[in-house]
Amino acid sequence: MTAVASEGRLKMAELAAQSGVSAATIKHYLREGLLGPGDDVVRTSRNMAWYPRYYVERIRLIKRLQEERFMPLRVIREVVGEDPERAARLVELEDRILERAIAVSERGRVSRRSVAQTYDMPIEVLARLEEIGVLTPNARGYDRDDVAIIAAISRFRAGGYQQEIGFTVYDTLRYRKALEPLVDEEVRVLLDRLAGEVEVDRAVEIIASGAEPLRELIGAMHSKLLLSALRRAHHHAS
Repeated sequence: MTAVASEGRLKMAELAAQSGVSAATIKHYLREGLLGPGDDVVRTSRNMAWYPRYYVERIRLIKRLQEERFMPLRVIREVVGEDPERAARLVELEDRILERAIAVSERGRVSRRSVAQTYDMPIEVLARLEEIGVLTPNARGYDRDDVAIIAAISRFRAGGYQQEIGFTVYDTLRYRKALEPLVDEEVRVLLDRLAGEVEVDRAVEIIASGAEPLRELIGAMHSKLLLSALRRAHHHAS
């Protein structure tokens, strides 16, 4: 038993203490196959076993995916089972991206009063946009993207896109509905490519540097598609 212990393995109580997860939960992970086939577990008796030290980080990762990503265990088994080190890098990358995005968002917040003074936007329109989740202000006001949306809608209204001829805040939901699957796929592909090939710090920089060009790309492609659709409509009408 001493020889086994000297190999760096841990008793269940030690594994639970170091991972911060209860022994009962760890046993559940083992039964569900979340920690692999168990080849590295050394059993010295029916009620005594020694577990590899790398289980500590694996268990912490599984718990994070459960609690922070709300992943079901069957999905976690696939993600962690294929390449646990890569899964850990992916989680770290996601966390760093979110931390940076939140920091930038908080630095750029603008008060409600300032927005009301700057943009010709009725209070009820802003309230409606908040109700449907297009704008998401907090106690400190609107973030940079909120302000950009408000500015764009203000320009639409100034150009004649008024409620009297059928344009309402609910038109924004069409864009959100169309963009959501695109963004989901973009995040999946982006993280998949960066998590395994690029250091986390560099990956965060790459994603940050791509934000503005992506806005321009989407805007330019939308303009081309809009022109093409108008031409087709004109062709069919004539």
